[in-house]
Amino acid sequence: PSPETATGRALLEKDPHHPGSLGIAVSEGLEDAGRDDKAIYCLGSVLNHVLLHQTVIGLETQRQFEQIGEYPDLMVSSLGGGSNFGGFTLPFFADALRGKEIRFLAAQSAAAPNLQGEYRYDFADHAELTPMLKMYTLGHRAEMKPVRGDGLRYHGCSPILSLLRHRGLIDTIAYPTDERHVFERARVFVQAEGFLPAPESAYSIACAMDEALKAKESGERSVIAFNVSGHGFMDMEGYADVLGL
Repeated sequence: PSPETATGRALLEKDPHHPGSLGIAVSEGLEDAGRDDKAIYCLGSVLNHVLLHQTVIGLETQRQFEQIGEYPDLMVSSLGGGSNFGGFTLPFFADALRGKEIRFLAAQSAAAPNLQGEYRYDFADHAELTPMLKMYTLGHRAEMKPVRGDGLRYHGCSPILSLLRHRGLIDTIAYPTDERHVFERARVFVQAEGFLPAPESAYSIACAMDEALKAKESGERSVIAFNVSGHGFMDMEGYADVLGL
């Protein structure tokens, strides 16, 4: 929280070391924008139109699979509010709804496993400044343990993905908040690919690797697509802390 907003000051008064959340950040952003007649605030991640904009990623992924004559059996991506997961997977849901065999798996943090929450209307921010959305939610004032994958610390999931989850089309896994397993998997990825992923992307990588090992042990052939949403060049300290480097 920030001392620059009423929302932030109220939270800091109760707890000077409050860890904050994305829902609190939304409240503070809206409050700050409301004080400036020239400001326009665009809420991201959880809103359906943002997911639809991001589907350029999934559409490109479809085309790439067409070019190599393959199709994914499993699609994996990290999920906080939903834009990353939705942008990657939504074009493939059209195939799934037509009967195509494909599984969708959301990699989350146990700090905010919102897809395991309640399916109901809730606010998209802490201070109740947004419209209410029907979504899977932990509650807009839920307290969340700090993690390095901070983009996953959001109480609710996009309405369009929540509906798909409600209809049984999305599976989820929540990794422990110590993040050791997730970052160990990311370390292997760096050594193999020479690319340092963002902490949130590390969840996607860890989940995909875990699923690949399960397929290997069972002798099953599985085509797994996973989304690496960003680099971790600004997160070296987090890797060092978690892995004890």
